[in-house]
Amino acid sequence: MIAKLSGRLDSSGAGHAVIDVGGVGYLVEASARTLDALGPVGGDVTIHTEMLVGEDFLRLLGFAKAEERDWFRLLTSVQGVGAKVALAILSALEIGDLQRALASADSAMIARANGVGPKLAQRITHELKDKAGALGGIAGGGPMLSAAPGPLGDAVTALTGLGFKPGEASAAVAAAHEELGAGASLDALVRVALKKAAK
Repeated sequence: MIAKLSGRLDSSGAGHAVIDVGGVGYLVEASARTLDALGPVGGDVTIHTEMLVGEDFLRLLGFAKAEERDWFRLLTSVQGVGAKVALAILSALEIGDLQRALASADSAMIARANGVGPKLAQRITHELKDKAGALGGIAGGGPMLSAAPGPLGDAVTALTGLGFKPGEASAAVAAAHEELGAGASLDALVRVALKKAAK
């Protein structure tokens, strides 16, 4: 929806914003990252929405990016993860960090979010580990690195040949590439990616 931002409420952690659409104000729940991305009050905003409908409630959730909404849907597919917890996770972690945490089964990173205990974090990583790798494009980084030409794709192939799952390999190589820069050799990428994957 394209609208005007009328105001913000409770911007610490996940919170709310009032969005004016043709003179009608809608109270929209959003992650802290979305609230930060909306810009100044009174400005035009584009927001991706999700409506939750129950017997006695209607809740409108807003996301600055379609990718964030996709990750919200994925998170809430896990038993015990409701809208509040999913928004807390999306407030605490950037999408790329969330994908890397899931691909490497780093439940401690997921547990950083408010309201996410160790057991729930483990359940989230267990249920979404393989899905996170398969949804590489959702992280905003385009297709999985295994399809990338040159050293990046070769490094992912090398890690999968060593027994790593495609999602784990792709996340580790992406982290290695970020650390080493664009001119990194295949050997350096594989060496650093192995260290990242082993953490």
